[in-house]
Amino acid sequence: VQLQASGGGLVQTGGSLRLSCAASGGNFGMNAMGWFRQAPGNDREFVAAISWRGPGDTIKYRDSVKGRFTISRDNAKNTVALQMNSLKPEDTAAYYCARSRGIYVQLRVAEYPLWGQGTQVTVSS
Repeated sequence: VQLQASGGGLVQTGGSLRLSCAASGGNFGMNAMGWFRQAPGNDREFVAAISWRGPGDTIKYRDSVKGRFTISRDNAKNTVALQMNSLKPEDTAAYYCARSRGIYVQLRVAEYPLWGQGTQVTVSS
């Protein structure tokens, strides 16, 4: 299984972007899916994650994106999306989608053995 992230770009403060992650050569299965980000010189950090049942089950966000970002998934299409609104310069980073090792939402990088390539998000002030 490979994950392909897309949708990054350059946007002004207050703007919106929608990231998408698609699986090829397989599917998400019953695994939780997550989005992480990494800015230059920083560690990769958790952004959002969703369990396999979608909005009816468990979704978690890092505090700084709550109310601005929304994660969703379509299990039939094997896609997971991250809608990002009210973007701030501090949201600038490479964003990565990842599949967790199990059905439960996890916050740690180490709990995600499968990663897509990053998609760059740059928010100008």
